[in-house]
Amino acid sequence: MEPEPRKLLDQVRDALRIKHSSIRTEQAYVNWIKRFIFFHHKRHPRDMGVSEVEAFLSYLAGDERVAASPQNQALSALLFLYREALHQDLGPVDALRAQKPRRLPTVLTRDEVQRLLGHLSGTHQLMARLLYGSGLRLMECVRLRVKDLDFDDRTVTVRDGKGGQDRVTILPDRLIAPLQEHLRQVKALHDRDLAQGYGAVSLPDALARTYPNAERAWG
Repeated sequence: MEPEPRKLLDQVRDALRIKHSSIRTEQAYVNWIKRFIFFHHKRHPRDMGVSEVEAFLSYLAGDERVAASPQNQALSALLFLYREALHQDLGPVDALRAQKPRRLPTVLTRDEVQRLLGHLSGTHQLMARLLYGSGLRLMECVRLRVKDLDFDDRTVTVRDGKGGQDRVTILPDRLIAPLQEHLRQVKALHDRDLAQGYGAVSLPDALARTYPNAERAWG
């Protein structure tokens, strides 16, 4: 008996994971595809095409008044759906496009930043200070490893950042002592976990087979 074919959204998730897309991109793409399907009364995307995509994007810009960025993300999700999961070429998409507003960015003053940080404490404050001082995005900070911090050179190495790129950024002097103290506490917890048979992390791709002990290594 042949196995049942994978459901459409599972195929989309598989294709995104093969391309090492972030979990947030996966969640956003799946959400847009669901909205597209429900907008067209649960018709299967295989039975639709460029005209239905244009109608959905025009609806987002006109009736929903979404901004340019989410509309562009919706278009990217649908192009990915047809290209990678359905293996269909939509061709050019001509839809009402949301206008990108011309606004000056909102920038907090130093005093405002300090007051904001003053409302945080512990690990959350340390993370916020690292976001502000090193220019990290949230998930880049969450995914930092011990080996990504170079206290001697005052640098932070960001792995697989936006666009799948690595980069090196600064590590502010005032964060070195708090980070080292945080790592001392985490190291003690890690050692206790290892002693109890835990302390392992999930490694991407086939790294667990290539480096059998890496999942429990402190770095």
